[in-house]
Amino acid sequence: MSIIDIMSPIKADMQAVNGVIRAHLNSDVVMIRTIGEYIISAGGKRLRPAMVLMIAKALGYQEGTHHHELAAVVEFIHTSTLLHDDVVDESDMRRGRQTANAIFGNAASVLVGDYLYSRSFEMMVAVDSMEVMRVLSAATTVIAEGEVLQLLNIHDPDVTIERYMQVVRYKTAKLFEAAAEIGAIIANVSPEQRQAAADYGRHVGTAFQLIDDVLDYSGQAEALGKNVGDDLREGKPTLPLIRVMENGTPEQSALIKEAIRKGDADFAQIAAAITSTDALAFTRAQAEAEAHKAEQALQYFPESDYKNALLALSKFTVARDR
Repeated sequence: MSIIDIMSPIKADMQAVNGVIRAHLNSDVVMIRTIGEYIISAGGKRLRPAMVLMIAKALGYQEGTHHHELAAVVEFIHTSTLLHDDVVDESDMRRGRQTANAIFGNAASVLVGDYLYSRSFEMMVAVDSMEVMRVLSAATTVIAEGEVLQLLNIHDPDVTIERYMQVVRYKTAKLFEAAAEIGAIIANVSPEQRQAAADYGRHVGTAFQLIDDVLDYSGQAEALGKNVGDDLREGKPTLPLIRVMENGTPEQSALIKEAIRKGDADFAQIAAAITSTDALAFTRAQAEAEAHKAEQALQYFPESDYKNALLALSKFTVARDR
């Protein structure tokens, strides 16, 4: 199934979320509106806000618009991290077009990222749920820790799989987990279903990042909307690279280590080392295992079109090519 097909049960809800997003970007400061609109209109899969909606609906949420508001909150938090990430990584391309920092400058991108982050907290307070605020505030702290952990790992060829997976769980999976959990909270479900929702989000988020790692060495830049091999050029030791260092030949391991230290290498040689080992298959297998765990978590959900969409989403996460 395509992502459009998967999201068809929440099509009207996603349109409502877009309306909430644009309403809260309506700042008197022109630069905020300009950069915010540039980032939001860039597209993307909107998986995180979609997860809030799907989980809430799958668990019986029917009244009110809190699911729309919280989906927008999650998208604002995600967008603010993207703005900051692109400045830290010195990226100039995302989703097939120039990054905001490449067009508007680093200072403007950081400050608008701060605005979106602050706006997200203002919006979540309006929902008036202490549990929602607790989950989202804790998640933003973990995400920030993940960013710092990733920074510490840059240009370090001794990063282990365990250290890398901690970054994945903190930096990427945590927001997926929080999105799913707050969807369950507003549906007022049992602790068991709330935990199942959080587990689902965490496993899908982990699988999503691991497939991104695979695509960084097997995809085309046009399809991915980013420069293939960017993580290597930034000195980031992702799972395929770590696998080669741990299981490749001494020559292959040395090649990867040197590339990570310098953030500069013959990409063709690196790609050959990766594809001649089981690095991509190993990484994909880890992603598929995470997706399977996500599907298992849904056994606690009642049967519905929304549950089926969540099942399809977990499969899409590992089958995608961009």
